[in-house]
Parts: sequence; C-alpha cells; structure tokens
Amino acid sequence: QVQLVESGGGLVQPGGSLRLSCAASGSIDNILKMGWYRQAVGKERELVATIPNGGSTNYADSVKGRFTVSRDNAKNTVFLQMNSLKSEDTAVYYCYLQRLRAGVFRTNYWGQGTQVTVSS
Repeated sequence: QVQLVESGGGLVQPGGSLRLSCAASGSIDNILKMGWYRQAVGKERELVATIPNGGSTNYADSVKGRFTVSRDNAKNTVFLQMNSLKSEDTAVYYCYLQRLRAGVFRTNYWGQGTQVTVSS
C-alpha cells in the first residue's frame, strides 16, 4: 500500500503564499508521477500540477505562472509552492501519486487532503 501525508494548508490573504508538502511511504517503487489536484465546494476535482519522472511538469492554465510543483526524489516528497493566491484557489488540495504496480497496472493514490482558504 501507499500512504500520502500532506501538510502546509491553511488560511492566507489574497496575494499571499503557501507551500504544500506531501510525503509518500509504503510500496512506492515504480513511481510514474506525483502532483496535486484540488476540489472546491460544489465542483469536481481538478488537476493543479503534476511532475513525472524525467518529463515536463504539467499545470492547469489557472495556476500557470503562480504555482510551482517540485519533487525531492530522495525523500519521496512532492511540493507545491503557491504564490499570488486568489480567492478562487480556495479548495481542498489532494496529493496524487501514480505508480506502475506489478509492472503492468497504472495505479493512482490520493492523500487525505489539506484545506487551503484564501480570504481577507
């Protein structure tokens, strides 16, 4: 099994910054990519940013230029630096990991979520 533990959420004023962290543990061999999704109240879960092994990062258009995703492979940790936060960034942010299980199956894993609230 895979465990994902997020930290770093909270309340921040518009224009402020937050940094989310997510540490992976357990059966974390053959990781294909890690990243972040979010879900606002009344909306579907959406991609924020992902970072694959050896590939280019992928960002939602709404966060390009403001958010940066990065990884520490030695510590199996993924980060999300969020700058210039807006009220529409308010959501529960979920850590995401995809791995190749049994050499064949692309399997997705999710953290428990951390609340980010942008409000004055």
